[in-house]
Amino acid sequence: MAHNRFEKFAWGFLFYLIAVILFGAWVRITHSGAGCGSHWPTCQGEIVPIAPSINTIIEFTHRLTSGLCGVFGLMMVFWAWRLERSGPMFLASAATLFFVLVEGAIGAGLVLKELVADDDSVARAIVVALHLSNTLLLTASATLAAWLAGGHILPRPPSNDPFTRRFALAVALLILTSMTGAVTALGDTLFPIEPTWGPGLIDKVGAGLSTANHFLVRLRAVHPAVAIFAGLYVCWLVVPLVREGGNRWAKAALHLTLTELALGALNVLLAAPGWLQIIHLLLAHSLWVTLLLTALSRDREGAVARDHDNLPLTRATQTP
Repeated sequence: MAHNRFEKFAWGFLFYLIAVILFGAWVRITHSGAGCGSHWPTCQGEIVPIAPSINTIIEFTHRLTSGLCGVFGLMMVFWAWRLERSGPMFLASAATLFFVLVEGAIGAGLVLKELVADDDSVARAIVVALHLSNTLLLTASATLAAWLAGGHILPRPPSNDPFTRRFALAVALLILTSMTGAVTALGDTLFPIEPTWGPGLIDKVGAGLSTANHFLVRLRAVHPAVAIFAGLYVCWLVVPLVREGGNRWAKAALHLTLTELALGALNVLLAAPGWLQIIHLLLAHSLWVTLLLTALSRDREGAVARDHDNLPLTRATQTP
């Protein structure tokens, strides 16, 4: 029963992490990153800001919700340690806490270096790309901890398994897609444009590549190209698993990938409105988690199962 409660907590923590990530995007979209000034961990030099503006409320709320990630991360590590000391579930929980701390450090650096609000420097573009890559590692470790808490063990594919190499490439492509997406989203926020339909869209894309434009404007074309390639590769990777019919996560990953590609196209057509950016980011993280679960559940041989009577751990004998 203790493992069951921990599993629910771990999955709940993952969902909370994604909610905080989405709220962080809203901070950028509303230009609220400087809502607390260049002060950290205080806000405008105060523990609790007095008579705050809307931007201050948004930024301060994001800091509070982000701070709770650290509290929940500590709870998860302590709980996992109580359950299995130094096992893989504890290590995944510890990795989650580590990436939470790194996430907080990057956020603090953005504020202290004033790489927020309307800053359009190269340094900010680099940091936000690294910020999102750390976010992916954070959600990956939280997903792994929750998966292991459900009574599973890590799959052990053969050393020459081609899926493992292909999956590693898919992970790298999704990380690259997310990093370029973070930079593109920053450009869309700082240099908004009007929606364009028809032939005018192609003309606008071509004009955006001019060297006279800011580098964030010129980089807008990079993310769609990377995303299309990565999306098609992920589809190619999971379609054989879908055809086998034994992996529901592969089917979910395929549907999410196709939906993401469609939303990406809509984002371009509508000039990336804030609400659509949030939905696009939500589905991106959902795809990331689902693809990880696809790989984790692909090899069910040797999976650990706990029955409802809390009997000792037993090895299941089901095949992939």
